[in-house]
Amino acid sequence: QVNPQYEGTFLFDNDFPALLKDGPAPSANPDPLFQSAPAYGACQVMCFHPRSDLTLPLMSQSEVREVIDKWAEINTDLGKKYTWVQIFENKGNVMGCSNPHPHCQVWASSYFPNDPAKKHRTQREYYDKHKVPLLVDYVKKELQKQERVVLQNEHWVWLVPYWAIWPYETMLLPKRHVLRIEDLTSAERDALADIMKKLLTKYDNMFEVSFPYSMGWHGAPTGDYLQQDNSHWQLHALYFPPLLRSATVKKFMVGYEMLAQSQRDLTAEQAAEKLKSLPDVHYKSQNS
Repeated sequence: QVNPQYEGTFLFDNDFPALLKDGPAPSANPDPLFQSAPAYGACQVMCFHPRSDLTLPLMSQSEVREVIDKWAEINTDLGKKYTWVQIFENKGNVMGCSNPHPHCQVWASSYFPNDPAKKHRTQREYYDKHKVPLLVDYVKKELQKQERVVLQNEHWVWLVPYWAIWPYETMLLPKRHVLRIEDLTSAERDALADIMKKLLTKYDNMFEVSFPYSMGWHGAPTGDYLQQDNSHWQLHALYFPPLLRSATVKKFMVGYEMLAQSQRDLTAEQAAEKLKSLPDVHYKSQNS
């Protein structure tokens, strides 16, 4: 198959989907140790730009805004049918990205994946106890402390979370209570494009390399949950970069960290201070 000539984003079905729209259901098993359930879904790929050499920080702000609008459209469309729509980007060979053309993936599933399901439960528990969404409360306190905030604008905050594990792990959150990416106003989408360009520029400037990471969006669940109260949720994006000391030295989650507990190589405050100190102009522009 040959893709059409496109000028902006390009969305297509994954040639090797992990989830299928239909298929046989597993047979019932009375043994509690061997339980299975049906898993259906859809897997898509979205190219950010027709040029294969343009990553998000090198695209214009209006082009990044197009990506955001497409994310919102995808979440709305697949969310009508599926419980969870996971938009994510694996960037760089070290993160297992096999296609160098800048792109993201979408996996929409009929079931609630483990990590979002845990967030659904814990955020609801916090909301029931404190009468405010956990991450809305958290952002308010981080803005007061200013210890881990890297960047902010009128509508968004980029910070190193207090509980971060990866060396330069960060979190991007709206200042307003927002359930899903499609709920963002036009002004919030423009502000998101602005802060995304700036944060990804700082990442690239860390070691003057196209900074690898896995990132993704988490928001309120969809499908049948669209008819339920999800006020405890807050939209947020997560960035998990592996690089630690240089463009070739990465953190390994092995040994004690796989068997007992994750360990930090630097504190969240140190990571935030390092990111804040990096130039706002991309190194390719500085060196040109």
